[in-house]
Amino acid sequence: MPEAPPYYVPPPPPPAPPRSRKWLVRLLVFLLLLSLLANFAQSVAFQEYASGEKPYEKFHSGELIATDKIARLEISGVIMPPSTDRWLKAIKKISEDDAVKGVVLIIDSPGGLVADSHQIYHRLQKLAEKKPIVVSMKRLAASGGYYVAMGAGPKAKLFVEPTTWVGSIGVIVPRYDVSDFAKQWGIKSEPLVTGPLKNTLDPLNPMKPEEEAVWKAIIDDAFARFVNVIDTGRARLDDAAIRKLATGQIYTAQQGLENGLVDVIGYDDDATEDLKTQLGLKSARIVEYQFPTGLFDVLSASSESAASSSAAIDPLKRLFEANVPRAMYLFGWRPGMAQE
Repeated sequence: MPEAPPYYVPPPPPPAPPRSRKWLVRLLVFLLLLSLLANFAQSVAFQEYASGEKPYEKFHSGELIATDKIARLEISGVIMPPSTDRWLKAIKKISEDDAVKGVVLIIDSPGGLVADSHQIYHRLQKLAEKKPIVVSMKRLAASGGYYVAMGAGPKAKLFVEPTTWVGSIGVIVPRYDVSDFAKQWGIKSEPLVTGPLKNTLDPLNPMKPEEEAVWKAIIDDAFARFVNVIDTGRARLDDAAIRKLATGQIYTAQQGLENGLVDVIGYDDDATEDLKTQLGLKSARIVEYQFPTGLFDVLSASSESAASSSAAIDPLKRLFEANVPRAMYLFGWRPGMAQE
């Protein structure tokens, strides 16, 4: 009887790689992914640097295939960076586009920084020399919001919705006075300065008469410019009438109409139709302008949110920021608004 063949014994499996090698592989994969992400971020940054942030046109309403265009430019929210730069770029694009025959300027703003309001006003003045502008005011067109509307020029028609608030003509430089509180707690502010007026608006010290005189001159200058801007932009109002209205008061749509601050109670559709009539256009493509949201917009938004949260719980940071002077054409100011 033949012998039974021996049982097959498979060779033993190869020994498992040492644990240290597994971690090395994982580390290399992680570094590879990190490198790819870094290269992508650098590519995006280079493209943004090379091309610059530019607004892109988007269809809003009207005839999609119409050759002639009407641009909608919306100034909304507080007038301050970074929005200011984007609005200026949109104005530039509108100005350079020959197909755009006119502009509907949408205002929904409580105002903002003096310098930013004037920059936008100045660019709108230049635009109005080339193309007619009609203004449509929505919820709020106050202070700097009303200021920029004057850039449309004296021939522009100003529409307001029935519930719009307008006016608040004036200037504000926020200031805190916590000198009594500081005195109670034995806190003194004694900065080293090169001149007696270097540390004006210090919230830990009462304002001195000479400091009040300096800031009064600054505010009066900004206020006179505001009055002159309205005087130039509103043919129905003269200097005396404007100064009578310029108490900082907010006006309803009807009050604004009665006082010559606006021309018509209506909506942005009415403003658009009025502009089409002025231009003699039976059909037009209504367009608006937006900016792309890139990787760095998301990252910067996250960092700004974190910074805002940090500032909200840092009273010392708020105290130092309170000492930074900011002249504003602004209605409804509250602490911290200029930093938001």
